[in-house]
Amino acid sequence: MPGEKANTERELIDGCIRNSRQHQELLYRRYFDTMMRMCLRYTSDMEVAMTICNDGFLKVFKKIDTYAAKGSLEGWIRRIVYHALSDHFKREAKYIQFMVFEDHEEKMNPEIMPGLYAEDLMAMIEEIPEMSAQVFRLYAVEGYNHREIGEKLGMSENTSKWHLSNARKRLKALIERQNKEYVHRKG
Repeated sequence: MPGEKANTERELIDGCIRNSRQHQELLYRRYFDTMMRMCLRYTSDMEVAMTICNDGFLKVFKKIDTYAAKGSLEGWIRRIVYHALSDHFKREAKYIQFMVFEDHEEKMNPEIMPGLYAEDLMAMIEEIPEMSAQVFRLYAVEGYNHREIGEKLGMSENTSKWHLSNARKRLKALIERQNKEYVHRKG
């Protein structure tokens, strides 16, 4: 778009506050790639990532008048898009918790994980090995089966099953560690 570089951050913000479609588009174009890459770190489904990213930008435009210019605009937008990611995974959190404890002897008890939020689960998923995390997200969050995951990631179904099992074991250990820390702080 002609003149895109000429718009300062302040001009973009002021234009967005005035609900100028041109300024909203400029802001969106300037930060979309970065925010989309962030969304794609949490889901490999392009459609889901696009929906989350666009939900985030919608929130940005609704809240732009609250931007206090403390820190970078990109950081502020990143936090809002991250909250859109969080909202998406909050809807999935109970299912993800179930997936961690599924196929294990002990049954999931809601008291096992007091104060466990979607953000905690997302952070925990980031702590496990990348391939196991990717398989877990594809299986538990996006609903792919092991054959589809194997085709998508270039591995056998059995390797996909191993990565899912590995992810569950590691997530379970992280959840149990968090629970012990919670009990220790509470006691």
